[in-house]
Amino acid sequence: MTRKKLFSSGIAVLLSLSMCLSLAGCKKGSGDQTDPSQTGSSNTGPFTIKVYNAMAGTAPAKDNKIYKLIEEKLGVKFEFEFLVGEAKEKAGVMIAGGEYPDLLGLLGDQSGLQEFIDAEALIPLEDYINKYPNLKKHYGPIMNQIKDQKSGHVYVMPNYGVISGKYYQNESFGPAFWIQAAVLKEFGYPKITTLDEWFDIIQQYMKKYPEINGQKTIGFTILTDTSRDWPLRNAPAQLSGHPNDGGVIVDDNVARIYAHLDISKRYYKKLNEMYNAGVIDPECFTSNYDTYISKISSGRVLGLYDQRWNFQMGYNSIIDQKMYERQYVPVPVVFDDSYEQWYLTYPNINVNSGYAITTSCKDPDRVMQVLDTLLSEEWQKILQWGIEGEDYHVDENGRFYRTPEQRERAKSEEWKLSNYAEALLQFCPKLEGSYSDGNATNPGQQPEEYFESLDDVAKEVYTAYNVKTQGELFGFPPENPVYFPAYTISIPVGSDAQIVDQKLKDYAFQYLPKIISAKPSEFEGLWQKYVEQINKLDIAALEKVYNDGIQQRIQEYSN
Repeated sequence: MTRKKLFSSGIAVLLSLSMCLSLAGCKKGSGDQTDPSQTGSSNTGPFTIKVYNAMAGTAPAKDNKIYKLIEEKLGVKFEFEFLVGEAKEKAGVMIAGGEYPDLLGLLGDQSGLQEFIDAEALIPLEDYINKYPNLKKHYGPIMNQIKDQKSGHVYVMPNYGVISGKYYQNESFGPAFWIQAAVLKEFGYPKITTLDEWFDIIQQYMKKYPEINGQKTIGFTILTDTSRDWPLRNAPAQLSGHPNDGGVIVDDNVARIYAHLDISKRYYKKLNEMYNAGVIDPECFTSNYDTYISKISSGRVLGLYDQRWNFQMGYNSIIDQKMYERQYVPVPVVFDDSYEQWYLTYPNINVNSGYAITTSCKDPDRVMQVLDTLLSEEWQKILQWGIEGEDYHVDENGRFYRTPEQRERAKSEEWKLSNYAEALLQFCPKLEGSYSDGNATNPGQQPEEYFESLDDVAKEVYTAYNVKTQGELFGFPPENPVYFPAYTISIPVGSDAQIVDQKLKDYAFQYLPKIISAKPSEFEGLWQKYVEQINKLDIAALEKVYNDGIQQRIQEYSN
């Protein structure tokens, strides 16, 4: 039976890039944290930490004020390298050469984590974590959850999901069926609960507005970049009332592969219908990630299924261009009213994603000391809010707030490059929830600041739906299952299960574009061929890995 509770989607992943809306700030808190003006005084001379982030990004400006402050107070410089091309290919190149940066910013197995572990390129971190007070306080209670299941070591310090104080779920950076605000406004902000309703208003809008900004309107696009498989593969899970567990759905703590189940057929049948109706971009199956972002940035893509953090650059570009009516609103649709949506989830520990220290690092203690210092409340306010008086203010009640001018400039990608340590903050250990003084850990999570930070179009959308935050569009999620999310369960490298997992991805990219773009009369035959290929695989071997992992987590995490 499908679990039916009211909730919403979150991706872990990184869920939560809620800081992307915000900026960072510096007022001394009342806790027992380290004064940033004193920290690092015992370390003399420049110290450079070389960092590779396994996602696309832009190097911060040389005059970035946050990195300059870190250098001034801590005597540390960061040098960043960002992913270009395929993450696992990049990992293979590094492993073949045997030389690594000091820090690897990893996004789970898709960025080559297991390969790095097998190559003995990462150092165990549990002893280092226990040496440093902020890191120990942060990760100590969850040490069993973040250990590599096979070796028992901690290799990665999770970048999201470790909550302290009160958590304000104002924004969603996870999966949803996203739709432009202009489409919702055109039809009087209708209540949309099903996939059919969602596509129906997109079709109507396309008919009325065949061009946007002088270009052909695109009703729906699909990212088919093999390094980012979830926009193509994962929607059937959410449409059938499941949270984001990746390639499996979990009912009553039992995981099943769903690629070949009826819920998947139902979704791709709908996409086939929409393709033949001219709603789906025919170029999407031959486009890469950059083209995907470029089309979103143009403002002519009415809707998509994705996790927001994955198309954040396109989302930000729309805001930067002041095309506010083209910004995206999440809609937690399901197949029909026999399901209740579970898109939004409470933040889960982003196991296997974050910073790892490599064997090439000559001074791991110094690196961990820096990360420990940056995890103090004082430095977290700098990283997440900014500089008091420049990027935010404090009212007579001690509440942090920003002026309209501060909020506006914080939305600019160009401004961030000189004023926000985004490249570091994306992967480093961080506080989430609230500080000891009651303020939210970042502007995007400060409730009163969140609504005031919205542009007039977003305010109109949320007001029309009688909510004040994006999170409220989803309602209140149930508690996360203790195992959640299943996609962070490691699949042993070289195992039969890994072979099956890879073939499932290969078959998806081989067959699904053909299935979606086929003539309606060809759909059944192509779908059957796809299912036959999947049925030849040892699905049970892969499901066993997930189910063993779920039971292990239930046993270990419940203690």
